[in-house]
Amino acid sequence: MRKIAIIGAGSIVFCKTLMLDIMATKDLEDSEFVLMAPSTTKTSQVNAFADKVIAKNGLKTKVSITTDRREALKDADYVICSFQIGGVQAFELDYKIPLKYGVDQCIGDTLGPGGIFRALRSIPVVLEVAKDMEELCPHAILLNYVNPMAMICWALGETNINFVGLCHGVQTTLDLISGYVDLPKSEIDFVSAGINHMGWFIKLEHKGQDLYPLLRDKFEHPEYYVNEKVRGEVFRHFGYFMTESTGHLSEYVPWFRKNQKALDLYCDEPSFGGESGAYYTWCNYVANKYQDEEILSQESDDLPPRSVEYCAYIIEALETGKTFKFSGNIRNDGMITNLPPECCAEGPVYADRTGLHRTIVGELPPQCAALNLTNINVQRLAVLAAKTGDPETVVQACALDPLTSSVLTLKEIRDMVAEMLESEKQWLPQFAGKTLRPTPTIKIPENVQRAEVPIDPALAIFSRFGELAK
Repeated sequence: MRKIAIIGAGSIVFCKTLMLDIMATKDLEDSEFVLMAPSTTKTSQVNAFADKVIAKNGLKTKVSITTDRREALKDADYVICSFQIGGVQAFELDYKIPLKYGVDQCIGDTLGPGGIFRALRSIPVVLEVAKDMEELCPHAILLNYVNPMAMICWALGETNINFVGLCHGVQTTLDLISGYVDLPKSEIDFVSAGINHMGWFIKLEHKGQDLYPLLRDKFEHPEYYVNEKVRGEVFRHFGYFMTESTGHLSEYVPWFRKNQKALDLYCDEPSFGGESGAYYTWCNYVANKYQDEEILSQESDDLPPRSVEYCAYIIEALETGKTFKFSGNIRNDGMITNLPPECCAEGPVYADRTGLHRTIVGELPPQCAALNLTNINVQRLAVLAAKTGDPETVVQACALDPLTSSVLTLKEIRDMVAEMLESEKQWLPQFAGKTLRPTPTIKIPENVQRAEVPIDPALAIFSRFGELAK
């Protein structure tokens, strides 16, 4: 039996979805799942539910649970990562501390202070998984669902394991586009490329005809524009439609959450997901609701059709040779030629019996690549900080973040980072014993005399202009 290790199987609903997808795939039903989490409180619920589904449907699947990661990984054929280090407790700090300083996040899991600190907590753990895989299952493929996807996969790209990062942003956005242009998504040919949560549909066609004129026309109508104000604005000004919704995208750029005026204009409708702390509020609600309740106890034991998640389709392709094309997150290495080779890029990938294969996209439109690079700059420093434990690099990552830099001064960013590092230190062992350099505010007396130092010639010229003006 093929062995599938799920690291972070305490994510009950998501773990259940992936398992059901695989069990519903005829060629994969004889799989062995090993569910790993720090405790068995939740994985035992998933195990009991899976056993009911297996019995009801007469499957050959086997399921076991463990708290030992190495036991789960030993001789695995596939490894699925879906953990969240620090859980809702750390997520609350990711959201509330920046908000206190004026950085208003909606999702907080990809960029911004929230995404950066999630990376700081998660990257050391995923690198430990990769190191164990190199020893215990060197030929296994890691399917990563841990966010921030681009930063996690950037770090994985510096290891020797075979991996791909998976997200459902492309699939769900294609559903949206299908509705806008009133065509079945199965009839839409597209190419999506960029970075995770900021991929661009650089080609949209139906039977060889460009769909962009129709989509652009739709977004000039209030009844369509109002559904996706942020994505609609970026579409109108940058020329291409993007893979992420208002809530996500509003955090990755400096224009929509920097002050109350912008929030009121573009993120004012809670039903469309742009409100402050939307994702934290939802996660906290779910955690509290099901704290003492077995979520899966009332779930049907029928085997449903496969979901939109790519995981089962990829494993099916690798096992059977049935080619599957999807949007994957991998080390760029020339897939998108105007993004750095070492970054994590999201683009067309296909799987078959011989493995995972990138498709060469070439250059993105320059304005699209430029916007991606504003996020890649942050990702680079966040990955470096996570690996080195250098608090100064955390400050620099936050200082380059488009939203944070639109709201805070460098001194305020440093103060915010210092508070977050202290509040989250239990999940950040790589920073133990390291502190940020203090930067007290310099008070300048009214009649301060300038120090006698060489004057920049350019400043001297401007000084002379001032004298002439008088």
